[in-house]
Amino acid sequence: MQNIIIRPEAENDINSAYDWYEEQRTGLGSEFALELMDSVDRIMDTPQLYSDLYCGIRRALLRKFPFGIYYLLNEVKIIVLSVLHLAMDPGKWKKRI
Repeated sequence: MQNIIIRPEAENDINSAYDWYEEQRTGLGSEFALELMDSVDRIMDTPQLYSDLYCGIRRALLRKFPFGIYYLLNEVKIIVLSVLHLAMDPGKWKKRI
C-alpha cells in the first residue's frame, strides 16, 4: 500500500459532487463518498490495476456513480489529480498535470 495525496483541486471536485448528490436526495452524497472511498482503497491496494490513459495518468471508475478518479503513480506515492464526472471535458484533468 502506498501513500496517497489528494490535491486541492480533486478535493474541490469531491466536495462539489457530494453537495450535488446530497441536493438530489438526502444521503445520496454519503453513498457517493462511500463509493469513492472504496475506489481509493482499491487504488491504494493495487495502483497499477488501472491502465495508463495519458502521460502516466491512470483512471479508476467508480462502480455506482459516473465518476473517474484520475491519478499519477510513482514509486512512493499516488497523487489524485481529479475526481470528475465522466461526461466532463477530458481537457479539464489534463490541465492539472
